[in-house]
Parts: sequence; C-alpha cells; structure tokens
Amino acid sequence: MSTEAVSAEAATIPAAAAPVLGRRQVHAVAACYFVASFAALGLPPYLTSILPELGDRTAHWAGLLYIVPTVFGGLAAPLWGRLADRYGRKRLLLRAQLGLALSFLLAGAADSLPTFTAALVLQGILGGTFAATNGYLAAGLDGTRLSWALTLMQGSARAALVAAPIVVGSLSPWLSPHRQYALLALLPLGAAAMLLALPEPREAVVTAVGPPVESRPADGQPAERHQPAAGQRRLLRELYVFEFAFVFSTVISFPYLIALLGDRISGISPVVSGALFALPHLCYLLFAAPVHSAFRSRPRLGIALGFAAVAAGLAGHAVAGSLITFTAVRLLLGAGLTLGLVCLSLLAADAVQGRSPGRMFGSLEFVSKGGAVAAGVVAALGNSVVGPTAPVLAGTAVALITVAAAAHALFSHP
Repeated sequence: MSTEAVSAEAATIPAAAAPVLGRRQVHAVAACYFVASFAALGLPPYLTSILPELGDRTAHWAGLLYIVPTVFGGLAAPLWGRLADRYGRKRLLLRAQLGLALSFLLAGAADSLPTFTAALVLQGILGGTFAATNGYLAAGLDGTRLSWALTLMQGSARAALVAAPIVVGSLSPWLSPHRQYALLALLPLGAAAMLLALPEPREAVVTAVGPPVESRPADGQPAERHQPAAGQRRLLRELYVFEFAFVFSTVISFPYLIALLGDRISGISPVVSGALFALPHLCYLLFAAPVHSAFRSRPRLGIALGFAAVAAGLAGHAVAGSLITFTAVRLLLGAGLTLGLVCLSLLAADAVQGRSPGRMFGSLEFVSKGGAVAAGVVAALGNSVVGPTAPVLAGTAVALITVAAAAHALFSHP
C-alpha cells in the first residue's frame, strides 16, 4: 500500500475538542447493541419453521437465506463506514438501528418467499450495527478504554446469542417466529430512542488526503500528531487476516453442532444440546474482563494462544463421544473464543489510531462477514460430503495454520 493510499485513509479532525464518552454512555451503547443483536441472532435458527409458512414446505432455502443478511451486510459495511466518517457516527448509528427496524417489520409482514427474502436483503444493507457501533466508540475513546468498550460490545453479542433463541422459542407457542420479526422490530426502535440522548463524539469529520491525523487521548490531554506508517499498515493487515481466520474457524462449528451431538450422544435432549452450544459464549461473558486485563499489553500472544485453543477444541469435537468429553472440548473452545475476541479488540484499538474509525470498522465488518460466509459455505459442503465432523476438521486446519501466522507476528513485534 502506497503512502498516498494511507494518507487517503486518514481524516482531519477539527480543532474543537470532542466529548469523551463516559462509562454510562458506553453501557448505553452496549445495551443498544444487545437489543439489535437479539433479533438478528435469535430468529435465523428458526428459518426451518418460518419458510414452510411462506411456501417452501421443506425449508430448502433455509441454508442460503441464513447467510443473506451476512452477505449484504458485509458488502454494505464499508460504504456506511465512510459515510459515518463524513456525516457523523451518531447519525449513521441511528440509521443502522432504524434500518433494522424497517427490515424486521417487512419480514414479519411478508406473505411470500420473495418478499421475505427482500426483507433479509434489506436487513443486511440497512443494518451494519457492528461497524456503526464500533466506529462511534472509536471516535469517542482510545487506548485501553476503547479496547474494553469493544470487548463489552462482543459481550453484548454473546449474551444475545445465548438468550435470543431461548426467548424466541418460548414465545413460539403464542406467536410464530415469522411474526416475531414484527414484534422484535420494537427493539431497534427502542435502541434508536436511547441513542438520541447520546452525544456525537466528533463534530463534522471530513475524510480527505491531508496532513497527519491528530488523535485525542482518552484523558483529554492535548492531541499528539500521529500518522500511519509501515508498522500501522502491517498491524492493519494482521488484524484483517486474524479476524477472517478467527471468524471462519469458530463460526464453522455452529450450523451442524446439534447434528454432531445427536450423532455422538444417544438420546441427548434439546436443552442439553442448547446448553453445550451456548457454553463457549458463556465462557466469554465470565472471563472477558480478566483476559482483557491480562493481555492488554500483549494482544498477539493472546491471539496465538486463542487460535491454539480453538484448534485443540475443534479437534476434540471430532473425537468426543460423551457428554463429559463434549463439555470439556466446548470449554476449551470457549477459552479460545474468549482469548481471540478480546485480543482482536485490543489489536483493533491499536490499529484504529490515526485512521478514520468508520472506514476501518466498516472494512473490518466486511472481512468478518466474509469469514462467516466462507465458513457457512465450507460447512455445508463438508457436511453434505463427509458428515457433521467435516466442519470442525476444516476449522481445526484453518486455526492451526493461523497459529503459525500469529506466532510469527508475535516474534516480529518483541
């Protein structure tokens, strides 16, 4: 990447000091992220029961529709990120919440498969809460405060991933998952109302080729001149590579885990299967804070250890044959998930220094969504050819390869 390209990625910041986000404001943003994630993550597992109501009696299109919001969300994220840098992060974060509400209302009202598919496309295009939320936080925080805020946002998503399918399933006897889309549209609308009370971390921000960026420390002291150099470009490349590989290697085990458990453990109940599915995410909720404290000055070490734990945990899935062994390997995967997600947040907080946060986090969401889509495709192909063991073996291979890359990055940055 040329020096001119790097300069084009930077933004000039107005001289007026922007307000630093306080703890309560960060917690409010986390709450908004939780409710947005709740609907987006809670309803897709029920596509197999939604599609027969729309004419797809065998739910043949469930696998494809599952990734439609992800695909279009990844494609749209860089554009929304650039617009946030130009027109304001709060404004674009509000747009993302309102876009989700609109798409959920359309999905809940859909009476045909094409209309429902269009609603999912709109969910991807108009959503983008990941990039919008992280860009907003990066404009108002930096350093350790930013990395912890990003860690907290991941905790919000994990909590939603655990709670949402349970709540949707509990409501199903009274309201079908299809119509729950319309009900859950109230959540992003409520989040948008909460966001109205929050400040805009920057005044007007114009993305342009220009002088080095002035980055504002979290303690409000005078800004220091900072320009992305070779080390910053390398850091950004590492972040993108690790993000793609980490999302791929962890998400690939999601779609067919229940099938694998049913194949290995005779008579396992849906409740136990659900608990095993949720276990790694519960590990994150419990241990993200101490991991952040332990690795905040050495994120590459945490990433290397995280990939190693993910590889070992996924390999264990391929041979586990009892409830005890599956619990053990799920806990091991949870350790890798926690290390990886926390340390990727630390790396992202370093990489965003001197860059336009909306643009960087928009690109990061594109990379993340790409990893999720690739994982879904490989999992589906592997499962159809080999069986439910294939996805975890593919994830193991990618995680092992990335351990070597993470170790190289670690020793390249003493």
